[in-house]
Amino acid sequence: MEVGEVLIPISFFIAVATVIALWLLTRHRERLTMLDKGLSPEDIKSLYQRSTKAVGHPLSALKWGIVFACIGLAVLLGLWLQANYFVEGGVYPALIALFGGLGLITFYLISKRHFSDQI
Repeated sequence: MEVGEVLIPISFFIAVATVIALWLLTRHRERLTMLDKGLSPEDIKSLYQRSTKAVGHPLSALKWGIVFACIGLAVLLGLWLQANYFVEGGVYPALIALFGGLGLITFYLISKRHFSDQI
């Protein structure tokens, strides 16, 4: 058994424990500072509570649907090009970036038209 086989998992768990301990220590110090500044515990609790009614933008699902559909088309086009024209696999990142960008532009045009009707 090599030293690396033992040292890597141990160092990983030490790193995770250190990050968690620093997060807890920083959070504790932040709350103590807020108490020193005069905030009540209820005010501090309300600052840290997450809203259960956090709803995203109404067109967010449309945006991600268009982007993922365009990325799917890019992958299909890449597969077709690779099968029929013997194009190398390096075309995939370019096609994904191109079609993903076109999907975002399409979403922008749709949302612009949607919000211009409401004004």
